[in-house]
Formats: sequence, structure tokens, C-alpha cells
Amino acid sequence: MLVDDEDVDLEWLRRRVAAIPLPSLHIAGTAKNGFAALEIMERERIDMILSDIRMPIMSGLEFTRKAIAINPLVRIIFISGHQDFQYAKEAIQLNASGYLLKPVDDDELQETLTGLCAKIEKEREHDLSLTETLALVHQELLLRWFNETTPGPIEAHIRAFLDPLLHGGAVVSMIEIDDSAWKIGTMAEEDRRLLSDRMTNFIRQFADERNLGNVIMGYDFRFVLLSALQEEHLTALLGELIQAFSDAFPFTLTIGMGMYTTKMDQLHDSYRQAQAALSIKWILGKKRLIRDASEWSPKEKMASKSEEIMDRMLRAMLEYDLMTIDDCLLALFQGDEPLSRKNEVYDLIIRMTSKLHADLQQMNENLYELLEWDSHQPQILFQFETVHDILSWLRRRFFELSELLYVKRQRQKRKLIDEITRYVESRMDQKVTLNEVAAHFDFTPNYLGQLFKAETNVLFSDFLMDMRMKRVSELLLDPTLKIYEIADRAGYKNIIYFNRQFKQWAGMSPGEYRKKMKV
Repeated sequence: MLVDDEDVDLEWLRRRVAAIPLPSLHIAGTAKNGFAALEIMERERIDMILSDIRMPIMSGLEFTRKAIAINPLVRIIFISGHQDFQYAKEAIQLNASGYLLKPVDDDELQETLTGLCAKIEKEREHDLSLTETLALVHQELLLRWFNETTPGPIEAHIRAFLDPLLHGGAVVSMIEIDDSAWKIGTMAEEDRRLLSDRMTNFIRQFADERNLGNVIMGYDFRFVLLSALQEEHLTALLGELIQAFSDAFPFTLTIGMGMYTTKMDQLHDSYRQAQAALSIKWILGKKRLIRDASEWSPKEKMASKSEEIMDRMLRAMLEYDLMTIDDCLLALFQGDEPLSRKNEVYDLIIRMTSKLHADLQQMNENLYELLEWDSHQPQILFQFETVHDILSWLRRRFFELSELLYVKRQRQKRKLIDEITRYVESRMDQKVTLNEVAAHFDFTPNYLGQLFKAETNVLFSDFLMDMRMKRVSELLLDPTLKIYEIADRAGYKNIIYFNRQFKQWAGMSPGEYRKKMKV
């Protein structure tokens, strides 16, 4: 990349670099200031930078410090028209690979770039050789060292690989493909292998193109990333990796990140921290970067008043109150004392489903038959990787259960109302009371009255009078019947009370009704 605030000088530099006969040399971009140059570095892999040392707003030296933070391996060649010892001194402190004075001689420029390209290519070959070696036996040795509870001395050749990374500070991150074990496990072996290879290559290629660091294949669809990038830049790139992976595959990534260190023994601690951060995915959720597990403090106790909450949830199910069901689930799983371990969650689920089943059995219902669970503990619950996954699954199933119970109870209540109606119709010639009907159907009068009002939105007494008056209005159309005979057939023994009831219902007396109907 070429950086110079003067248009003429920048074009002069571009033409002369482009004319150098080096097949491996490619101009990735040009920039007129440090800000534009840093943006290019965010997008492109830059190996060398030729930069003017004096630029407005952001000097070449200040730009260099930021560029090295993004890519510690980038090589810098400064160009200056000022023979100033102070500039040269600072350039040396920044490990500059060259310092050219304007006007730059073509031969000197070509010699500098040729030598630097050869050095970079040699280092790349060395790095490639190390990477290829590490990818086999040495990769396994490093993983074994990371997984030792009390790490012993590390192999000399592994130390030789890690030392350059630790020079400016390195960090271990752990990348996990979410839900891979059970989702991929159902696939055919060849399909599983091809998909696994595609996902692995995607992660490696992303890391290589953006200089993330060294990716080591771990176990159970996990990858270990050793990186020497600046923390802010690394976290941004890991966020991009998470999004890019979910765009490319029907899976997500969760990444746990350890601490930065310059010491070999603390690199092991960084690995442990990355593991710990990834482990609380169970609580915090998937498709995210988790940077510090110590900031989250788990609580050991189960949610308080769980029995009371489960009773309230069952009532909500029977009333088809989905909002209260959701509130109860959240209170059980994410309340004041959230569950932090899988065994606690599974224990709660067993208690919860067992209690719901027992309570429903008292109502002649079977939880497992209603939900069509193959066994009393559905195996799918043990496949989920986060509390959120379990909560989402339970929410869907309990909403479904609530709907099934509600529809079933509505049918039962409708059937009961129909049976009550037929019973009352069959006894219209007698005095029918709520107490009598409740006794016939094995209910208390108070409960039946409430149930009847809830289902019909009419008081039982109003329903009874309406039934009688409809029967009376039908009988009044028969001219052969006297009014007192009709009152008797409707169960009224007091003719005055009968006339008052009919007038209250129809707005006219029985005689006026007959005149209106021309009977």
C-alpha cells in the first residue's frame, strides 16, 4: 500500500512501484492520508507499506503505530524529503524496514522492495512449514498441553512457534459450532464429512484472509485460535466471523475469548479462560462472543417458590392464558435465582412435568398423551446447548398443551350446557331451580351458576325464565288453550305472578300478546 498526501508524489510512487519486475508484488491500494490507509488495512491483507513520514492531521509515524496494531507483521518503508535525524530515530524505534529520501532513486527503490519481498517470502515459507508441521503431531501436543490441569514444560519446537506470537501479546480464543453434535449426527456419513470439511475450511480461510492468527482443529467441532492482533480489532473480526458463518451455513458459532498475555505459562491460563467463557453459553446464549466468564456470577439455588409458580402455570394453561404461562417459565428458569447448571435445569424439568402430569391426572387428563411424548422424559431436551433453547422448546409445547386443554374443556363445557338445556326443556311443566339442576349434574349450585354464566354470559335464572317465556309464547299461539292452562303447563301455579313475569319478558301481557298475534 502506498500512502502520501501529495497527489503528484503518490502517482509518481505508484508508477515506479508498478514498473518493478517482481511477480509477487501487487499494489493493494493507495491512500492520501492515514485514516484512508487504515480503512484499506481493515479490508485487505497488507504486507508492506510505503508511506510519507510527514502528513497533515495524522503523521506517518502515528499512522504506522496504528497500522502495526492492526497487523503486527506489516513492513513499513518511510519516504521523506527531510533529512531529519529525529524522524529517522523514531522510524528505527518502530522497526521500520527502510528509510528513503526524496527524490527517491529508482534503483534504490527497486533494491529495497526486492530485498524486502525476498525476506517476506522466505518468512512465509518458514511459517507455512511450521503451520504444516503444527497441523499434525504438534497440533495434538499443543492441545494436550492446553488441556493439562497442571501444565508441565512445553515442547521446545512448540515453544519456538509460540514465542514470536507472545512478543507483542497473544490471546487464545475457542470457537464452537453450535448444535453440531445432534444436527450433524443424523446425517449420512459422507454428507456429514463433506459438511464438516466445508465448515472447517470456511473458518480457516476466514482466519487466513484476515490475519486472525493460527487456527487449530480441536475436538467436538471446536477450534482453538491463537492470535496476536490488537484486542479491539480482533473482537471486531470475530464478530464478523460469527455473522459470516451463520450466513453461509444453517449453523451458528459461539466464541469464548481468554486474556492477553506475553508469558508462555499464562497462555495456558488464557486457554482455560476461553473454555470457561464458552461454557457459560449455556446461560448467555449462542451466536456471540463471550469475553469474560468471571463477570457472570452463577447462583446455585433453584428459583424460589417453584411449586407456587407451577400451580399458577397450570391454572394459566387451563385458562389459555399464554402470557402468564410465559411469565411462569421465565420465573422458573431466569428469575431472581436463575439455574446455572444443566443438571439443575433437568431436575426442574422432571419435577415440573411430573407435577403437571399428576395435577392433570386429577382432571382425567394425561400430559404425555396430550403432547404425544414417547417417554416421560423427552430425549430432545438433552440435545439443547443453552437454557434459552430449552425454554423456547418448553414454551412451544406448553402453549400447545394449553390450547389442547382449552379446546377440550370448551367442548366439555359446551356439551354440559347443551345437556342442561335439554334437561330444563324436558321439565318445563315443573318448577325447575338451580339447586335441582346442580344436584342432577353433580355440581354445587354456586360452581354451576358461575360456570353457566362464564360460558353463556347469562345468569342461570335469566336463562330459565327465557326458556319458560319462549315456551309460553309458543303455547299462546294455540287458541284452544286458556291462559291459566298455559301458565300451569309452564310450571306457574300463581296466575298473577305468571302475568307479571311474561310482561317483564315480552313488554306486554299474555292477552295483549295474543291480540298482537291475532289469536
